[in-house]
Amino acid sequence: MRWLGGALVLALAASAVAQTPLQWSQEETRAIARHGPWPPPAPRDPSNRVAGSPGAVALGEHLFNEPRLSADGAMSCATCHIAGRDWADGRTRAMGRAELDRRTPSLWNVGYAHWFGWDGAGDSLWSQSIRPILDSREMASDAGRVAGLLREDKALACGYERAFGHRPDGDDEKLLVDAAKALAAFQATLVSPRTPFDAFRDAVVAGDREAMARYPLAAQRGLKIFIDAKCSACHFGPRFTNGEFGDVGIPFFTRPGEVDAGRLDGLGKLASSAFNLLGRHNDDASGANALRTRHVQRLHSNFGEFRVPSLRQSGGGPFMHNGHLATLEDVVKHYSEVNPDRLHSDAIPLVRPLALSAEQSTDLVAFLRTLSVAPPPRVAAAPLCP
Repeated sequence: MRWLGGALVLALAASAVAQTPLQWSQEETRAIARHGPWPPPAPRDPSNRVAGSPGAVALGEHLFNEPRLSADGAMSCATCHIAGRDWADGRTRAMGRAELDRRTPSLWNVGYAHWFGWDGAGDSLWSQSIRPILDSREMASDAGRVAGLLREDKALACGYERAFGHRPDGDDEKLLVDAAKALAAFQATLVSPRTPFDAFRDAVVAGDREAMARYPLAAQRGLKIFIDAKCSACHFGPRFTNGEFGDVGIPFFTRPGEVDAGRLDGLGKLASSAFNLLGRHNDDASGANALRTRHVQRLHSNFGEFRVPSLRQSGGGPFMHNGHLATLEDVVKHYSEVNPDRLHSDAIPLVRPLALSAEQSTDLVAFLRTLSVAPPPRVAAAPLCP
């Protein structure tokens, strides 16, 4: 029994040692601190006069789930952006009226972004919300259909009046934009929950080593790799994204002889859009929020660049703009072995092969998984005008 008791003591001592958190330098502590706190203050969009309005959020949620916005009455925003699948659909490529070239992006935390879509063709969340409604490959609708629905459906008309302060009137394009602004108000409420990383980050900032010890050691080792490899150059800040664009060596070809030019095409679409922030539908009279749109330059180096996604709530996959990688393990393998020759020659290289060992790759995946949790179930939307 003494030997067993001694073995038990040794086992407990080993367990205590195993739970001792890693040591973090001041520089590492600052790097960790920059990824929080979470959640940030609620996003506000000065280009959308109903942003944050409870009435607009309610109307937007109903419109988000409304299949009559589509030409055939069979597709809503929620068809592809599914709450139970992290506001995406889990498909490699999005499926509208036909299969598209890119995967459905998650809507988590979309209200904090300043460019929208994989190619940044939208400069506001409401203008981005218009694109799939009008796209012939997706909902294939038009302004007249959306305006008619707002005018003729009693519940939606009532919801519109609560959100905008008057009955749905004005020209069809204006009502299309108003519907999109309500959709944006709803989407801006989709803020992802706190994760195990957030608890660890706060503990590091507070110097609470007891709380730090609750974070798995594999994840701590993976976080050190994340910091040392300068992953936060792109996956920056509380959202783990800088919100910009880059070429990370994913193939550009969509089918034989056809390529997806990414940001290069997106900037062309942005400049020609009637719904960009330089147009008449921007509610910010100062025009300050349009400076980014006014001054962005379309360069050949933008070819093959795609938006840097957030790493929050991304554990389920698939990954990359076109679903090219199926799992987090595949993503880590890609960055460990990336071929610099696959990068567009005119672009500033953003990545280099990390050459991780199998153990390091496992640790990095363990860290990345701590950025996702199962969100609480959603409550069904209340009636617009009970």
